[in-house]
Amino acid sequence: MSRPRKIIHIDQDCFYAAVEIRDNPSLKGKPVAVGGSSKGRGVLTTASYEARKFGVKSAMATAQALKLCPDLILVPVHFDKYRAESKKIRKIFSKFTKQIEPLSLDEAYLDVSDCSLFEGSATLIAQDIRQQIYDTTGLTASAGIAPNKFLAKVASDWKKPNGQFTISPHQIENFVKKLKIEKIPGVGRVTAKKMHSLNIYTCEDLQKLDMQSLSYHFGSWGVRLYDICRGIDERIVSRGGPRKSLSVENTFNQDLETLQDCLDRIPKIFQEFIERLEKSKLKDQVQSLVVKVKFHDFTQTTMVRSQEVNISVSTYQNMVAEAFSRGLKPVRLLGLGVKFYGPKKIPKTAQLPLF
Repeated sequence: MSRPRKIIHIDQDCFYAAVEIRDNPSLKGKPVAVGGSSKGRGVLTTASYEARKFGVKSAMATAQALKLCPDLILVPVHFDKYRAESKKIRKIFSKFTKQIEPLSLDEAYLDVSDCSLFEGSATLIAQDIRQQIYDTTGLTASAGIAPNKFLAKVASDWKKPNGQFTISPHQIENFVKKLKIEKIPGVGRVTAKKMHSLNIYTCEDLQKLDMQSLSYHFGSWGVRLYDICRGIDERIVSRGGPRKSLSVENTFNQDLETLQDCLDRIPKIFQEFIERLEKSKLKDQVQSLVVKVKFHDFTQTTMVRSQEVNISVSTYQNMVAEAFSRGLKPVRLLGLGVKFYGPKKIPKTAQLPLF
């Protein structure tokens, strides 16, 4: 039998807001959010814990956040500053392992199975990483330690902020049985509601369904749920792979009422997009062109065309016209993008356990 892996999930606490508060101590203890202006259609990237007490959270419209918390202090986004801090943090990770999988500027998986520091104790390694992050940046981080990525990510949220939680191999069975389905990454409000309608509230409830039933109710994801609800996750900590896509989106301060209004906006969006595509040096690896249209009621549609068509303003305008015809409603967001060719993957066939 192979030895259990030792996976750490590091998650910075309210990262963007924490950086801003560190750089402006007068904000400490106050409800702070980082994001766009409420005068347009700004959204929040993150919020301090003081703000979260009012229901303010990331991806929320700034205007809505201010209704929930009138005293909310809004700070503009400074991505260059956050990237610089993230770089320092990743340098700390590299002292312990080369197996690092960044998920974003403030979140990463580390496989420390082969790390001999602290006599190989992943719990003590995580503790030292968190201390070094604080000593270097003045920022706190939370950590989850477990034999796989799924459980490590769940564990990192267990004692937030500025805490850590370890799930040992012998604890997995009892831990996952009691785990609420809302804690499973990927289970959002809609999926949770569907599960509740099926009397599924915990992973133990999910375990009562066989793979066929899970696939019937949840499609291809049901196969993964069969493993997840049992605490099984064989995904490796990947050091990164080829880029899969590139896009530029624009949310408008006022809805675009007509198709012509949409078409008139395409050249400007296209210019930004093509500059990014040229900079990526992946233009010769484009597999397909993509257009995203989000209507005023937040419904959206996506158009995809093969790479055989020209990457041009007119091509994207034609795609936008077809996408617009699906809704015939005012538009709040337009996005232009491409998907790149990736390595061919052999589909994994799920296997039922044999007894």
